[in-house]
Amino acid sequence: MILARLLAAAVLAALPLALPAQERVPVETERFAILRGLDRLSGELTEFQVQAGGSAVYRDLVVTVAECRVPADNPSGDAYAYMTIRDRRSSDPNFEGWMVASSPALNALDHMRYDVWLIRCSNS
Repeated sequence: MILARLLAAAVLAALPLALPAQERVPVETERFAILRGLDRLSGELTEFQVQAGGSAVYRDLVVTVAECRVPADNPSGDAYAYMTIRDRRSSDPNFEGWMVASSPALNALDHMRYDVWLIRCSNS
């Protein structure tokens, strides 16, 4: 799991360097991140939103979204958000980084009971 996270972080960090400036995809920042949470014990799915720059509580988790972005030419396309997710009983984050809506397993939350993933970004 740690190796997968390191590999994902290296790939995401290298993306801006791999594309020349004229080939970078312009992005727009949206106001809200729409997330889905799964309680693995009960099987209950919950959809919730977090305002960019704010936090929300999902069960025992505090989910903070710094930014949520979408491609400017395709707003319904691939959203990605920078998030920090921590258990309220711990000071260390369980997840911190960019989460991509189309590939949530690329950089996923590692928690024994809950899963949280990004669905899309929205302005409303």
